[in-house]
Amino acid sequence: MMNAVTSSPATAGVEPRRHVVFRTRGHAHGPIVRMVSPGDVGQLIKPFVFLDLVDSRQASGEHNFGWHPHSGIATLTLAMQGTSHYAESTGHEGTMAAGDIEWMSAGRGVWHTGSVEPPIKAFQLWVALPPERELAPAFSQHLPGEAIPSDGPARVLLGRSGDAVSPVDAPSGINYFEVTLKAGQRWRYQPPPGYRVGWIAVMDGSVRVPDTVDTSDTVEQGELVVFDPSDAALEFEAHGDARFVLGSAIPHPHDLHLGNYSVHTSKAALIEGEREIGRIGHALRAQGVLRRFNAE
Repeated sequence: MMNAVTSSPATAGVEPRRHVVFRTRGHAHGPIVRMVSPGDVGQLIKPFVFLDLVDSRQASGEHNFGWHPHSGIATLTLAMQGTSHYAESTGHEGTMAAGDIEWMSAGRGVWHTGSVEPPIKAFQLWVALPPERELAPAFSQHLPGEAIPSDGPARVLLGRSGDAVSPVDAPSGINYFEVTLKAGQRWRYQPPPGYRVGWIAVMDGSVRVPDTVDTSDTVEQGELVVFDPSDAALEFEAHGDARFVLGSAIPHPHDLHLGNYSVHTSKAALIEGEREIGRIGHALRAQGVLRRFNAE
Protein backbone atom coordinates (compact mmCIF):
# COMPACT_ATOMS: atom_id res chain seq x y z
CA MET A 1 0.00 0.00 0.00
CA MET A 2 1.33 3.44 -0.92
CA ASN A 3 0.31 6.50 1.11
CA ALA A 4 0.66 10.08 -0.10
CA VAL A 5 1.89 12.73 2.33
CA THR A 6 1.51 16.42 1.61
CA SER A 7 4.31 18.94 2.03
CA SER A 8 4.68 22.70 2.40
CA PRO A 9 7.41 25.24 1.63
CA ALA A 10 10.32 25.54 4.05
CA THR A 11 10.24 28.45 6.44
CA ALA A 12 12.39 31.38 5.35
CA GLY A 13 15.78 31.41 7.05
CA VAL A 14 15.59 27.74 8.07
CA GLU A 15 17.85 25.14 6.47
CA PRO A 16 15.83 23.21 3.84
CA ARG A 17 14.49 19.93 5.19
CA ARG A 18 13.49 16.97 3.07
CA HIS A 19 9.96 15.73 3.58
CA VAL A 20 8.50 12.27 3.09
CA VAL A 21 6.06 12.37 0.17
CA PHE A 22 5.26 8.64 -0.20
CA ARG A 23 5.31 5.53 1.95
CA THR A 24 4.81 1.95 0.88
CA ARG A 25 5.23 -1.62 2.10
CA GLY A 26 4.94 -2.93 -1.44
CA HIS A 27 3.08 -6.04 -2.57
CA ALA A 28 4.06 -9.53 -1.42
CA HIS A 29 4.15 -12.52 -3.76
CA GLY A 30 5.38 -15.46 -1.71
CA PRO A 31 8.91 -14.70 -0.47
CA ILE A 32 9.23 -11.61 -2.72
CA VAL A 33 7.94 -8.15 -1.80
CA ARG A 34 7.87 -5.78 -4.77
CA MET A 35 8.39 -2.35 -3.23
CA VAL A 36 8.87 -0.36 -6.44
CA SER A 37 7.53 -0.85 -9.98
CA PRO A 38 7.84 1.43 -13.04
CA GLY A 39 4.09 2.11 -13.03
CA ASP A 40 3.98 3.41 -9.45
CA VAL A 41 6.87 4.50 -7.23
CA GLY A 42 9.31 4.11 -10.13
CA GLN A 43 7.80 7.20 -11.72
CA LEU A 44 8.82 9.20 -8.65
CA ILE A 45 12.35 7.84 -8.27
CA LYS A 46 13.61 7.13 -11.83
CA PRO A 47 16.29 5.93 -12.65
CA PHE A 48 15.39 3.47 -9.85
CA VAL A 49 12.48 1.55 -11.40
CA PHE A 50 12.14 -1.73 -9.48
CA LEU A 51 13.03 -2.80 -5.95
CA ASP A 52 12.35 -6.32 -4.65
CA LEU A 53 12.92 -7.56 -1.13
CA VAL A 54 13.49 -11.32 -1.15
CA ASP A 55 12.91 -12.87 2.26
CA SER A 56 12.64 -16.66 2.29
CA ARG A 57 13.71 -17.23 5.87
CA GLN A 58 10.44 -19.05 6.60
CA ALA A 59 10.57 -21.20 3.47
CA SER A 60 12.24 -24.59 3.09
CA GLY A 61 14.08 -26.26 0.22
CA GLU A 62 15.97 -24.67 -2.67
CA HIS A 63 13.95 -22.20 -4.73
CA ASN A 64 14.68 -21.65 -8.43
CA PHE A 65 13.71 -18.41 -10.17
CA GLY A 66 13.99 -19.86 -13.67
CA TRP A 67 15.58 -18.41 -16.78
CA HIS A 68 14.14 -15.05 -17.84
CA PRO A 69 15.33 -12.13 -19.98
CA HIS A 70 15.95 -8.40 -19.55
CA SER A 71 17.02 -5.48 -21.70
CA GLY A 72 17.52 -1.77 -21.11
CA ILE A 73 18.08 -2.09 -17.35
CA ALA A 74 20.74 -3.07 -14.86
CA THR A 75 20.18 -5.04 -11.67
CA LEU A 76 22.08 -4.69 -8.42
CA THR A 77 21.57 -7.67 -6.11
CA LEU A 78 22.57 -7.19 -2.47
CA ALA A 79 22.84 -10.41 -0.46
CA MET A 80 22.06 -9.82 3.22
CA GLN A 81 21.67 -13.36 4.53
CA GLY A 82 22.17 -16.86 3.16
CA THR A 83 23.60 -18.20 -0.10
CA SER A 84 22.37 -17.83 -3.67
CA HIS A 85 23.56 -18.94 -7.09
CA TYR A 86 23.19 -17.21 -10.45
CA ALA A 87 23.98 -17.85 -14.12
CA GLU A 88 23.68 -15.65 -17.19
CA SER A 89 23.54 -16.19 -20.94
CA THR A 90 26.86 -14.34 -21.19
CA GLY A 91 28.49 -17.31 -19.46
CA HIS A 92 28.95 -15.42 -16.19
CA GLU A 93 27.89 -17.38 -13.11
CA GLY A 94 28.71 -17.55 -9.45
CA THR A 95 27.66 -17.90 -5.82
CA MET A 96 26.77 -15.00 -3.54
CA ALA A 97 27.24 -14.93 0.21
CA ALA A 98 25.97 -12.41 2.76
CA GLY A 99 27.47 -8.98 2.08
CA ASP A 100 28.18 -9.63 -1.62
CA ILE A 101 26.73 -7.66 -4.51
CA GLU A 102 26.26 -8.49 -8.18
CA TRP A 103 25.73 -5.88 -10.89
CA MET A 104 24.23 -7.12 -14.15
CA SER A 105 23.91 -4.58 -16.95
CA ALA A 106 21.44 -6.14 -19.39
CA GLY A 107 22.01 -3.56 -22.12
CA ARG A 108 20.63 -4.80 -25.44
CA GLY A 109 19.66 -8.14 -23.93
CA VAL A 110 20.56 -10.99 -21.57
CA TRP A 111 18.92 -14.00 -19.94
CA HIS A 112 19.66 -15.03 -16.37
CA THR A 113 18.54 -17.42 -13.67
CA GLY A 114 19.09 -17.93 -9.98
CA SER A 115 18.42 -20.18 -7.04
CA VAL A 116 18.43 -19.59 -3.29
CA GLU A 117 18.87 -21.87 -0.31
CA PRO A 118 16.70 -20.61 2.58
CA PRO A 119 17.03 -18.90 4.86
CA ILE A 120 17.93 -15.97 2.62
CA LYS A 121 17.35 -12.23 2.57
CA ALA A 122 18.31 -9.93 -0.30
CA PHE A 123 17.42 -6.70 -2.10
CA GLN A 124 17.36 -6.55 -5.88
CA LEU A 125 17.34 -3.07 -7.41
CA TRP A 126 16.68 -2.34 -11.10
CA VAL A 127 18.09 0.81 -12.66
CA ALA A 128 16.88 2.25 -15.98
CA LEU A 129 19.91 2.67 -18.23
CA PRO A 130 20.59 5.90 -20.18
CA PRO A 131 20.47 5.85 -24.02
CA GLU A 132 24.22 5.34 -24.40
CA ARG A 133 24.04 2.12 -22.33
CA GLU A 134 20.60 0.64 -22.97
CA LEU A 135 21.69 -1.16 -26.17
CA ALA A 136 25.31 -1.86 -25.19
CA PRO A 137 26.58 -5.44 -24.72
CA ALA A 138 25.55 -7.10 -21.46
CA PHE A 139 28.13 -7.49 -18.70
CA SER A 140 28.29 -8.36 -14.99
CA GLN A 141 30.40 -7.67 -11.92
CA HIS A 142 30.35 -9.73 -8.72
CA LEU A 143 31.98 -8.12 -5.69
CA PRO A 144 32.58 -9.91 -2.38
CA GLY A 145 31.68 -7.94 0.71
CA GLU A 146 35.28 -7.02 1.54
CA ALA A 147 35.70 -5.34 -1.88
CA ILE A 148 32.92 -2.81 -1.26
CA PRO A 149 34.23 0.53 0.09
CA SER A 150 32.66 2.30 3.06
CA ASP A 151 32.31 5.89 4.21
CA GLY A 152 31.44 5.80 7.90
CA PRO A 153 28.29 3.67 8.34
CA ALA A 154 27.55 3.62 4.58
CA ARG A 155 28.74 0.85 2.26
CA VAL A 156 28.96 2.41 -1.20
CA LEU A 157 27.30 -0.08 -3.55
CA LEU A 158 27.01 2.37 -6.47
CA GLY A 159 28.49 5.83 -6.96
CA ARG A 160 30.52 7.52 -4.26
CA SER A 161 30.44 8.98 -0.77
CA GLY A 162 33.40 11.10 0.29
CA ASP A 163 36.55 9.28 -0.80
CA ALA A 164 34.76 5.92 -1.07
CA VAL A 165 34.03 5.08 -4.73
CA SER A 166 32.23 1.94 -5.84
CA PRO A 167 34.20 -0.17 -8.34
CA VAL A 168 30.96 -1.04 -10.15
CA ASP A 169 30.83 0.29 -13.72
CA ALA A 170 27.43 1.94 -13.31
CA PRO A 171 26.02 5.02 -15.08
CA SER A 172 27.02 8.36 -13.60
CA GLY A 173 24.61 10.33 -11.43
CA ILE A 174 23.56 7.43 -9.17
CA ASN A 175 24.39 6.73 -5.52
CA TYR A 176 23.16 3.61 -3.75
CA PHE A 177 24.29 2.82 -0.20
CA GLU A 178 23.70 0.21 2.48
CA VAL A 179 23.69 2.02 5.82
CA THR A 180 24.07 0.37 9.24
CA LEU A 181 23.47 2.41 12.41
CA LYS A 182 23.71 1.48 16.06
CA ALA A 183 20.90 2.36 18.46
CA GLY A 184 20.74 6.15 18.84
CA GLN A 185 23.39 6.77 16.16
CA ARG A 186 22.77 9.65 13.77
CA TRP A 187 23.89 9.99 10.17
CA ARG A 188 23.59 12.85 7.68
CA TYR A 189 23.76 12.43 3.92
CA GLN A 190 24.40 15.45 1.72
CA PRO A 191 23.59 14.61 -1.92
CA PRO A 192 25.78 16.09 -4.66
CA PRO A 193 24.22 19.02 -6.54
CA GLY A 194 21.42 17.86 -8.82
CA TYR A 195 20.84 14.52 -7.06
CA ARG A 196 17.19 15.40 -6.41
CA VAL A 197 15.85 11.84 -6.21
CA GLY A 198 15.99 10.37 -2.70
CA TRP A 199 14.48 7.34 -0.97
CA ILE A 200 15.25 4.69 1.65
CA ALA A 201 14.01 1.15 2.35
CA VAL A 202 14.50 -0.25 5.84
CA MET A 203 15.57 -3.90 6.11
CA ASP A 204 16.18 -4.11 9.88
CA GLY A 205 15.04 -2.01 12.83
CA SER A 206 13.64 1.48 12.30
CA VAL A 207 14.99 4.97 11.72
CA ARG A 208 13.69 8.42 12.49
CA VAL A 209 13.78 10.98 9.68
CA PRO A 210 13.26 14.50 11.08
CA ASP A 211 10.27 15.85 9.15
CA THR A 212 8.06 18.76 10.15
CA VAL A 213 5.29 17.71 7.73
CA ASP A 214 4.85 13.96 8.08
CA THR A 215 3.40 13.33 11.54
CA SER A 216 4.87 9.80 11.48
CA ASP A 217 8.57 10.47 11.14
CA THR A 218 9.75 6.92 11.84
CA VAL A 219 10.39 4.48 8.99
CA GLU A 220 9.84 0.92 10.13
CA GLN A 221 11.29 -2.38 8.98
CA GLY A 222 9.76 -3.33 5.62
CA GLU A 223 8.87 0.25 4.68
CA LEU A 224 10.10 2.34 1.77
CA VAL A 225 9.76 6.12 1.80
CA VAL A 226 10.35 8.69 -0.92
CA PHE A 227 11.55 12.19 -0.13
CA ASP A 228 10.54 15.35 -1.94
CA PRO A 229 12.71 16.25 -4.96
CA SER A 230 15.61 18.29 -3.63
CA ASP A 231 19.35 18.03 -3.15
CA ALA A 232 19.08 19.20 0.45
CA ALA A 233 20.60 16.93 3.12
CA LEU A 234 18.86 13.89 4.61
CA GLU A 235 19.20 13.08 8.32
CA PHE A 236 18.59 9.80 10.11
CA GLU A 237 18.59 8.51 13.70
CA ALA A 238 18.37 4.81 14.53
CA HIS A 239 15.74 3.46 16.92
CA GLY A 240 17.61 0.40 18.07
CA ASP A 241 20.13 -1.12 15.68
CA ALA A 242 19.02 -0.40 12.11
CA ARG A 243 19.99 -1.13 8.54
CA PHE A 244 18.60 0.41 5.36
CA VAL A 245 19.40 1.08 1.73
CA LEU A 246 19.42 4.62 0.35
CA GLY A 247 19.06 5.65 -3.28
CA SER A 248 20.01 9.12 -4.50
CA ALA A 249 20.31 10.22 -8.11
CA ILE A 250 20.00 12.81 -10.82
CA PRO A 251 16.44 12.32 -12.18
CA HIS A 252 16.15 10.08 -15.24
CA PRO A 253 14.90 12.52 -17.92
CA HIS A 254 13.24 9.97 -20.23
CA ASP A 255 9.80 8.42 -20.37
CA LEU A 256 9.82 4.69 -19.61
CA HIS A 257 8.94 2.41 -22.53
CA LEU A 258 8.03 -0.94 -21.00
CA GLY A 259 8.03 -4.46 -22.38
CA ASN A 260 7.34 -7.71 -20.57
CA TYR A 261 10.97 -7.90 -19.46
CA SER A 262 12.42 -4.60 -20.65
CA VAL A 263 12.61 -0.92 -19.79
CA HIS A 264 13.93 1.49 -22.44
CA THR A 265 14.02 5.21 -23.19
CA SER A 266 12.28 4.97 -26.59
CA LYS A 267 9.98 2.69 -28.57
CA ALA A 268 12.75 2.02 -31.10
CA ALA A 269 15.17 0.94 -28.35
CA LEU A 270 12.48 -1.28 -26.81
CA ILE A 271 11.90 -3.03 -30.15
CA GLU A 272 15.65 -3.61 -30.55
CA GLY A 273 16.01 -4.94 -27.01
CA GLU A 274 13.06 -7.32 -27.34
CA ARG A 275 14.40 -8.54 -30.67
CA GLU A 276 17.75 -9.37 -29.06
CA ILE A 277 16.31 -11.19 -26.05
CA GLY A 278 14.16 -13.17 -28.46
CA ARG A 279 17.27 -14.16 -30.42
CA ILE A 280 19.12 -15.20 -27.25
CA GLY A 281 16.11 -17.15 -26.00
CA HIS A 282 15.89 -19.06 -29.29
CA ALA A 283 19.58 -20.00 -29.00
CA LEU A 284 19.17 -21.16 -25.38
CA ARG A 285 16.18 -23.32 -26.32
CA ALA A 286 18.14 -24.84 -29.19
CA GLN A 287 20.85 -25.76 -26.66
CA GLY A 288 18.26 -27.29 -24.33
CA VAL A 289 19.16 -24.86 -21.52
CA LEU A 290 15.72 -23.35 -20.95
CA ARG A 291 13.84 -26.61 -21.20
CA ARG A 292 16.25 -28.43 -18.88
CA PHE A 293 16.43 -25.78 -16.14
CA ASN A 294 12.81 -24.63 -16.08
CA ALA A 295 11.63 -28.23 -15.79
CA GLU A 296 13.58 -28.74 -12.56
